[in-house]
Amino acid sequence: MIVVEGLTHYYGDRKAVEGLSFKISRNEIVGFLGLNGAGKSTTLKVLAGLLIPSSGTVSIEGVDLVSAGDSFRSRIGYLPEDPPLYKEMTVSEFVRFCGQLKGMATAAVNARLPQVLEICQLTHMKDRVINELSHGYRKRVGIAQAIIHKPALVILDEPISGLDPRQIVEMRQVIRNLGKDTTVLISSHILGEISETCDRLLVLHGGTIAAEGKEEELVHRSQARGTRITLTLRGNAAALTTALAKVPAVMKHDVHEEAPGILRVHVSLQGDDREALVAALVAGGLGIRRMVEDETELEQVFLGLTTPTASA
Repeated sequence: MIVVEGLTHYYGDRKAVEGLSFKISRNEIVGFLGLNGAGKSTTLKVLAGLLIPSSGTVSIEGVDLVSAGDSFRSRIGYLPEDPPLYKEMTVSEFVRFCGQLKGMATAAVNARLPQVLEICQLTHMKDRVINELSHGYRKRVGIAQAIIHKPALVILDEPISGLDPRQIVEMRQVIRNLGKDTTVLISSHILGEISETCDRLLVLHGGTIAAEGKEEELVHRSQARGTRITLTLRGNAAALTTALAKVPAVMKHDVHEEAPGILRVHVSLQGDDREALVAALVAGGLGIRRMVEDETELEQVFLGLTTPTASA
């Protein structure tokens, strides 16, 4: 449904994104990840119709951004990190007003409003003045204005930023509700929430796509590139350093002394050459009391993909 091909955008002589190509299917909830400066904000603004690409194409439901800008934008709902709200209005007044701004007839807005308030869990707040609402509820009002016109794509930029734990859980449900009726693209630095809510991930690094796929697929690729092992050993740090130097697969290690003569060691291996690691430790006179493979969490995968040597 959303097709991006060869998207490149410059700010003057500075290249923000280059050659981005990806597709998003109908009713997918997709997480958009990247470090600061990776090109996330630029890409989101292009997808929202706020910027025109320097080259490449972006289309939604076959409608092209450049050749049919107004029709393209009418298919988008956008929530920036700081929701644009008229805080002196009530929730219902504001959402109704936004619907009319987007070209909806009054009757259509009034018919759509109850459903939007229910999706965003705002029904009980519909007559409250926005200025009196908490930060979490203001975020929900921002989502309500973004979906009042039934867009094909809803873009949420940091929707969980600044929320307390209870509000995060509630926002998670709001986003899942959105995914039943529309396609959702979420940009967030809170990787745990991306993991909880998204069907698929796009990882941006240096203005290009570093990886894309389901979380378990990215974890599998990360594990294929390397393995992280935690060991409890009997011995001394000098003998450990000597033993590890004999294993070419060892990329780095961290060691802590848990008790006299007892070491806790985290070892990162290129590939999965744990047999050579064990053999070197035993040959070096170190006693292996415990060895476990660390779980590859999304944070580790993300950092691995966004290092200068990462490749998709």
